[in-house]
Amino acid sequence: MASLIDSRSGFCKSNSTFYSKRNPLPLPANPSLDVTTFISSQPHRGTTAFIDAATGHRLSFSELWTAVERVADCLHHDIGLKRGHVVLILSPNSIYIPVVSLAVMSLGAVVTTANTLNTAAEISRQLADSNPTLAFTTADLAPKLAGSGISVVLERVGSTRGVDVVGAVSEMMKKERRGQRVRDRVNEEDTAMMLYSSGTTGPSKGVITSHRNLTASVARFVSEKRIGGEVFLCTVPMFHTYGLLCFTMFTVAVGSTVVILRRFDLHGMMAAVEKYSATILALTPPVVVAMTNEADVIRAKYDLSSLRTVRCGGAPLSKEVTEGFMEKYPTVDILAGYALTESNGAGASIDTVEESRRYGSVGLLAPGVEARIVDPDTGRVMGVNQTGELWLRGPSISKGYFKNEEATNETINLEGWLKTGDICYIDEDGFLFVVDRLKELIKYKGYQVPPAELEALLVTHPDILDAAVIPFPDKEAGQYPMAYVTRKIESNLSEKQIIDFVSKQVAPYKKIRKVAFINSIPKNPSGKTLRKDLIKLATSKI
Repeated sequence: MASLIDSRSGFCKSNSTFYSKRNPLPLPANPSLDVTTFISSQPHRGTTAFIDAATGHRLSFSELWTAVERVADCLHHDIGLKRGHVVLILSPNSIYIPVVSLAVMSLGAVVTTANTLNTAAEISRQLADSNPTLAFTTADLAPKLAGSGISVVLERVGSTRGVDVVGAVSEMMKKERRGQRVRDRVNEEDTAMMLYSSGTTGPSKGVITSHRNLTASVARFVSEKRIGGEVFLCTVPMFHTYGLLCFTMFTVAVGSTVVILRRFDLHGMMAAVEKYSATILALTPPVVVAMTNEADVIRAKYDLSSLRTVRCGGAPLSKEVTEGFMEKYPTVDILAGYALTESNGAGASIDTVEESRRYGSVGLLAPGVEARIVDPDTGRVMGVNQTGELWLRGPSISKGYFKNEEATNETINLEGWLKTGDICYIDEDGFLFVVDRLKELIKYKGYQVPPAELEALLVTHPDILDAAVIPFPDKEAGQYPMAYVTRKIESNLSEKQIIDFVSKQVAPYKKIRKVAFINSIPKNPSGKTLRKDLIKLATSKI
């Protein structure tokens, strides 16, 4: 097979598959290895694991692993958490999230997260689907779980109404372990994590991620040895796959320090870079745009001499944004990447300055990743520099969606290929370019907004006959939700009334920000909304 693979592009003509040009991925052979044990066994020279940017509180690697053991001990003995139980994390970024996540997974229990901006109703839908035994949250956010009947562990000791508080992580971290714990044996195929994603279509679904998936992702990071000894600033939310994988697992495995910002604020981020001599920032494209727009003020006010790299993910990074950033921050490398919740951090990445000169690309395929480019209309597998839907396969690719066989079968085929829903091509040097989205998802500042969810809400309005929601391009946000609405005859419903109707019922990032009225929503013979036609209509007026 190797002799048939073109060394320049990584393309194999005999099976129309692109192979990674990175070094092969070494995977552990132990089938009973949980990801927490794998991470803790990685050798490195790191000393400080986490720093709270606001308080300066530090957690060394030895303190981190002691805390993980103690919290796991309390969860197991005092609360009865067992293998297969689900634990919801509803919290802003904090030092406690890595501790809780690693402790939960070490027991063979499953971590799931919820966006802190979500409403109580949105969270209750996720609770009904994932059926968690326990929730980890803060006193401020606990009211969103009121009436759910779920037991709650708070970050710190405190009381909150309407929920059953059974402990505090800060106290668990102080409690000595009670002898040797008899653990449930964890199998590498057991579910470790279940993050919610809209996938290629429809409402959010729980993505089933196994210990093997995560171990492969961690092994990939360790093998690249890009980030040992660095000081990261965590600005992306830890409830998102990007933040959770990167800052509770990858950086811990290689011994990097992570400075945690509880919530994002541009100037707070810059002050933290200066104060803690951060070397790497992990950002989404809208933040890169904001840094570029305010570069003169930022450079005059803060010492950013320690900052060497910005790693950017969550949405595509355009050539204009990349060049604009490099012009303002000539000493900082900007390196893009591409992954999905369903691929657990595996996809493609730009790892060097030389690679970053391939403008518009999201990089070379990650170690162990195979790719195909498939014509979405004919199903024909394409070759070098040909455009089609990107399919990915590899040890990090998720097993499917929780309790949703139909969505799993639509997205991951029997051979293990994940249909990404992104229209891409791979060039003659093996670089991946994302051209368009086949899938319906709207990416607002890196947040996923499923149009189907907003459409279902819109048609509950008594004056709305039909509605379609599309992504509308925006320089700062990337995209925002725009609604096309067909009003009932004689209705005088206004744009503002529709925007207000939706905003009262959804998280801020899901708000409709533009409305246009239309006599009828264009649909194909099977009744599927022709979003492409509406996108063309909307963007033709820009």
